Amino acid sequence: MTGKLYAIGTGPGAADLITVRAANLLATMDIVYAPAARKGGDSLALSIVRPYIGQQTLIKERHFPMTHNAAEKEQAWQAVVEEIKTDLADNKKIAFISLGDVMLYSTWVSVLERLPDGLDIEVVPGITSFALIAAKTQRPLAMETQSLVVMSCTVGKEALAQALKQHSSLVLMKAASCLADVKELIEQQGLLDCAVLVSDASLETEKQYRNLRDIPVDEKLPYFTTVLVNKEW
Repeated sequence: MTGKLYAIGTGPGAADLITVRAANLLATMDIVYAPAARKGGDSLALSIVRPYIGQQTLIKERHFPMTHNAAEKEQAWQAVVEEIKTDLADNKKIAFISLGDVMLYSTWVSVLERLPDGLDIEVVPGITSFALIAAKTQRPLAMETQSLVVMSCTVGKEALAQALKQHSSLVLMKAASCLADVKELIEQQGLLDCAVLVSDASLETEKQYRNLRDIPVDEKLPYFTTVLVNKEW
C-alpha cells in the first residue's frame, strides 16, 4: 500500500483566501512539503496555511533555487521527488503546497513531471493572484469574444509588444524586473488608461496603482507584481 499526494494551491497570500477543501485537507496531513526560494528562508506558502495544519503534521521546508543554473535546479527538484516517493512508500498522506494555483507558474509542476506514473495524486486548485487583482480593481479579465493571455514579463520586450498587439486582455506577471519596458510598451500603444498594477496582492505590503503614470521612477516593486491590461475597460 502507498500513500496519497495532494498538490494544494494556497491562493495569493491572505490566509482566508485558500479554499475550504484545501483547509480541510491540510488538517489531516501526515507531512506538508513547503517550497522556499532561499536556503534557510521562510516559505510564504507555509505562512499562509499554518493556521490550517494539524498538530500531528511534519512540516518539511525544502529549498527550490531561483537560478538559471539548470544542474542546481535539477538536483534540488530530484532530491525532493525522491523524498516524496519514500514518504509515499511509507503510506503517508502528503501535501505539497504552492502559492496561487499549483498548475500555473508553480514549483509543483517541476515536481509533478519528475514523479513516476501510477501514484495517487490529487490536485487542489487555488485562487490566482490575477483573479484577486481583477476582483480588487473591479476590472474583468475577459468578456464575450475577448482573447486573454497570461504571460510572464520575463519573455522579453519583443514578445510583450507582440502580445499587446494581438490580444485584447492581458495578465502580465513578474512585472517588477522589467517594469520600465512594460510601461513603455503600454504607453506606445495608448493603453495606459486600460492598465492597472498590483504587487503583493492581499498581503500587508500590497500596493495598487490604478494609473501607471503614478508609479515613481525609482519605485522598487517586489517579485509578486502583476499588470492587468484590458483594452475594452
